[in-house]
Amino acid sequence: MGELVRFSVSVDSDLLDAFDAFVANEGYATRSEALKRLMRKALVGKEWSEGAWVAGAFVMVYDHHRREFVSKLMEIQHDFGDIVLSTQHIHLDHDNCLEVITLRGMAGKIKKFAAAIRALKGIKHCSLVATTTGGNIA
Repeated sequence: MGELVRFSVSVDSDLLDAFDAFVANEGYATRSEALKRLMRKALVGKEWSEGAWVAGAFVMVYDHHRREFVSKLMEIQHDFGDIVLSTQHIHLDHDNCLEVITLRGMAGKIKKFAAAIRALKGIKHCSLVATTTGGNIA
């Protein structure tokens, strides 16, 4: 980690008021902490858009009664075995399951994996959580 550097930013007062409300609502101790989090988020987005080596989690809720869904899900995970790190399966109720699949690899390949899963019939909700392996972000 580098040395601490102070810098100033000029912004419209309405924007600063809105940012201060965001800082308070999100529970940040200071504007600096909130700004650091937003900066890191932007840098993670840049890594994903540039196709870098990244990490993520694919989270989904699905109807486990859907015919052949589970076998298709397993087939896709095996097809992308080089990027799938682990899965966690949770029974929410009699009909619904939550699955979290952790991933690491090239952003483009992770996006293809997510698209293949999203296309399956039986998914009720899904989301790809994009993060980084941390190598390029302080």
